[in-house]
Amino acid sequence: MAERGIHIISNLRKRYLAYQLLANILLAAAITLAAGALFYLLAFSLVWLGVVFLLVLAILSSVRRPWAIRYENIAAYLDKELPELQESTSLILLPPSELNILQGLARAKAEDALSSLNIGYNHFAGVLVKPAIALLICTFFYIGTVKFYTKVGQKPAIITHDGKPLPPENILPQIEGVKLIITPPAYTGKPKRTQDKFNFSVEEGAAVIWHISTNVRIRNAYLLFNNKERVSLKSKDGREWSAQKLINTSGFYQVSINGKLSDLYQVQAIKDAAPVVHVKTPKQYTYIDAGEPQQVNINASLTDDYGVAGAQIIATVAKGRGEGVKFKEYKLAFNSNFSSHLPQYTAQKLVQLKPLNMEPGDELYFYVKAQDTRNQETRTDVFTVVLQDTAELLSMDGIVTGASLKPEFFRSERQIIIDAEKLIKDKDTISAEKFNARSNDLGIDQKLLRLRYGKFLGEEDEVVEGPKGNDNLSAPEDFSNGAKILKEYTDDHDKAEDAQFFEPAVKAQLKATLTEMWKAELQLRLYKPQAALPFAYKALRLLKDLQQKSRSFVAKTSYNPPPLKPEKRLSGELDKVLQPMNKEAVKPPADRLLALKNAIAVLEQLKQHTAITASQKGLLQAGYQQLATVASGSPGAYLPGLNAVRRLLSAKRADILDVNEAEQAIQRTLTPVKAAPVPVEQMDDMGLSRSYYKQLKSKMQ
Repeated sequence: MAERGIHIISNLRKRYLAYQLLANILLAAAITLAAGALFYLLAFSLVWLGVVFLLVLAILSSVRRPWAIRYENIAAYLDKELPELQESTSLILLPPSELNILQGLARAKAEDALSSLNIGYNHFAGVLVKPAIALLICTFFYIGTVKFYTKVGQKPAIITHDGKPLPPENILPQIEGVKLIITPPAYTGKPKRTQDKFNFSVEEGAAVIWHISTNVRIRNAYLLFNNKERVSLKSKDGREWSAQKLINTSGFYQVSINGKLSDLYQVQAIKDAAPVVHVKTPKQYTYIDAGEPQQVNINASLTDDYGVAGAQIIATVAKGRGEGVKFKEYKLAFNSNFSSHLPQYTAQKLVQLKPLNMEPGDELYFYVKAQDTRNQETRTDVFTVVLQDTAELLSMDGIVTGASLKPEFFRSERQIIIDAEKLIKDKDTISAEKFNARSNDLGIDQKLLRLRYGKFLGEEDEVVEGPKGNDNLSAPEDFSNGAKILKEYTDDHDKAEDAQFFEPAVKAQLKATLTEMWKAELQLRLYKPQAALPFAYKALRLLKDLQQKSRSFVAKTSYNPPPLKPEKRLSGELDKVLQPMNKEAVKPPADRLLALKNAIAVLEQLKQHTAITASQKGLLQAGYQQLATVASGSPGAYLPGLNAVRRLLSAKRADILDVNEAEQAIQRTLTPVKAAPVPVEQMDDMGLSRSYYKQLKSKMQ
């Protein structure tokens, strides 16, 4: 009975949490719609509305904290709303052992009443009323804003592929409607689409067909691209006009109806990016030590904006040394199938080195080359895989030649490897006890060698020390002598004679060597000499690499001075020694931004006097042409300013809004002037300093 009552309260708590969460979602949706109307008015991207919704929902949830409601709160709510429970619901949540006889009877009655009552959804649905009303109001507000904000003769902004809105359109009064048929190129794999706006954003190489209908018959019409190229509009009845053009670059264009030009419309050509290849494994330079599998797992991620057409591995095997080196190239295919032309692939290939005829000491160079659906190729950097040459690693040439003389500890690691390989060969001819004993002895040798190298890094010996006595501190005069106590119970590592002078890179490689030695020792102590060989080989390779880094190689050079003439030596004749002079007329380059600078000056004048003179229009026209050239490269940034300059050229008095818009666009094209070095101005001292230094020099002579 008690479990049934707690179960009912738990279900009511879940119902309360669900209603609270739904109320937060409704209120967050209402606030998001209000923000969407504001975004529409300001021509912002509506993509950010999702972020606004999640942010508002998170804030409401953190403020209201519906999950903080407890069972005691639900019980108090039931006692308040339902008199049948006689305010005894909280007794259901208490353990029976803590109740007296009267409380137990009250609890039983409360459980029976709670089980018999049919608690509906109306007890918690009240929290949804206000959020639902707010959502309804914000919905009507958003619809009304979108429907009634669009001005007469102006079409709303449209959103491009990157989420940025295109500028609003002002069309000529003779144009009744427009229909653009956009056919993306084949490499994109996208279908044909249509739109009813002059501003458009298409893929590079797309074909665009214009169908323009007019409300009156017109004589001629054409499209003017970037103030240069004309595309004639053709018609049969004078009302329906059409034209076609391939779009390869961004820019702007205008529609001409009976010689009257429209506003500037934006043309945005989306460039096709080359595929991106990222090799996850292996690393840029990989060593395969003795005992490790002779294979390389190549894992690469391939991405492209439209689709990856194929990828392959170009591998080159280098065999030999010096002048006798030979190269052989292989083309290896990934395991993935690229026929679907997906925009993202994760390709893998396990390359076995033995089928490539690689031997110890050989090197494998490879790179990954990817191709997209437009036949654009991308290749990665070259990766190197080296098979460790154990014969060279274990060679004794360094003992014979003095230039390559190696210390004793290099031969000790080599001897551990030789003994481990000999133990592996003798495994079948000796008993298991003897095999384990010899493996353990090799582990002890490896430990001693590791401890020997540990001294270079200041590590302590693995010796168990007993508790130190305090005989040295028993004298009364040493009481509270902090320096002596620290000296007795601590180790000094900061003395000059004990300090280490290794570079950080050398220390890091020494630590890596000790790690490999420890791994080899572990396998030897576990009677697994075969598993210890890769770690021992890697430790030996790191040691030899450290030895080579510690050497300094100086190239042998010779110097052949020019012959001397004894008759002129020490004569002091310098009349034939002339200072070299190089004369060159340097002309300052022409200022390519002069027209824009003059336009800026005119705009500053128009801020004071709005009347536009003929000379000012001439300077603005020159700046307009140069700004149009810049705007053809990035129309989205300069098109509003270009339209502002056009309105100024056609007006008699300047509008201050157009002046500011045009000035901002022109200012973006001007590069800041670099500060030239100038002489530091000094106070005139009437020549006193020069006279002082002149007299000082004469007195010293």
